Amino acid sequence: MSEPSRKRELGRGERVLPGVWRLRLPLPWPGVPHCNAWAVAAGDGIVLFDTGMHEPGSFAHLERALAQVNLRVENVKLLVCTHAHSDHYGQAATILERTGCELWMHPDHEHMTRAAQDPDAAMERRVEIARMSGVPEAPLRAYQEARKGQGFGIAGIVEPDRDLLPGVEVETDLGTFEVVETPGHAPSHVCLYQRERRILISGDHLLGRVSLYYDYGHTPDPVGEFLESLGRVEDLDMRLCLAGHGRTFTDIQAHITANRVLVAERLEACLTVVRDHGPITAFAAVPLVYGDAITADNANWWLSETLCYLTHLEATGRLERVAAEPGDVAERWVSAA
Repeated sequence: MSEPSRKRELGRGERVLPGVWRLRLPLPWPGVPHCNAWAVAAGDGIVLFDTGMHEPGSFAHLERALAQVNLRVENVKLLVCTHAHSDHYGQAATILERTGCELWMHPDHEHMTRAAQDPDAAMERRVEIARMSGVPEAPLRAYQEARKGQGFGIAGIVEPDRDLLPGVEVETDLGTFEVVETPGHAPSHVCLYQRERRILISGDHLLGRVSLYYDYGHTPDPVGEFLESLGRVEDLDMRLCLAGHGRTFTDIQAHITANRVLVAERLEACLTVVRDHGPITAFAAVPLVYGDAITADNANWWLSETLCYLTHLEATGRLERVAAEPGDVAERWVSAA
C-alpha cells in the first residue's frame, strides 16, 4: 500500500504582539511545510516582511492569513524582503501589482533573479556543478527530467525600489527597524533590528530550529560569511526573534551557539571523511558526513551544504581540491599538505 500524501497546510494568521502579526504560509517542500511572513503596523497600513512562495493558489493563502488578523493585501504600504529566495520573495510581483507599494531588498539578489531570467542556463550550471561533484549520470538525468517545466517559485522578477543596506531604516509603529547585513544563507540576506524593543526579524539567518542551508557558487565562502554574520547579530541586544520558519523565540544566544556548534560538527565531519577516504568526491562524501543515505529529497540540499563546507575548509587551508583525472570530470578532495 502506498504512503498517504502529506496534507498541505493552509495559510494562517495570528497576532504575536500588538501591531505584529505572523502569517504562516504553506510550502511544497518535504520537511519544510511552511514559512513566515511578518506584518507590522505602520500608520494606516502595514509593512510586510517577506511574501511566501509563488505557486498555484499561493496568493489565496496569503489573503487568508491576512484576513484571519483583519488585514488585507491592500493594507501593505511597503514590502521588505529579507532575501531573494522563493519562499521570501516569490509573491513580491503580485503584491506590488495589487498595492502599488515599493519593494526594498538587498542588491545582491542575482542568485535568484539572474537564474529566473535564464532558467536553462541556471540548470546547465547546476548540472555542471553536480557532475564536477561526482553525481552519477543516471540520477542527474532523473533530476533534470523532474525539473522540466518547474518554475523558480516566483511570480515575476521585480527589482527593488531601494537597496536594503546598513543605514537604511524601516519605519513602523513599533519604531525604526535597522538593516543588518547577514550573508551566508544567501548573498542577499539581511536581518531587521528594532533597537528599543530588542526585536530581530531574522529571515533564515536564525530559525526556530537549527537548520543550515547555504547558496553554493555565488560567493567565495558562504560558511565563512554565515559565521561572521552570526557574530554580527550576536553583538545586538535582542529579546525576541521573529524567524522565517517556525515560532518566535527568546533564547537567541542559545540559537546562535547551537548554529556555531552544528557548523563546527559538520566541518569536523568533512575533515574526518576526507582524511579517512580521500581523495573523495563531494557526492561520495555526503552520506559519510551526514551518516545517512542520499535520497531525492535531501540530495540537492546536502550536496550544496557539503560543497560549502569543503570550500570553507579549502579557504582556511585545511583541505585541497584535486583536479579531475583524465576521462573524468569530477573533482576530488584531499587533506592539505
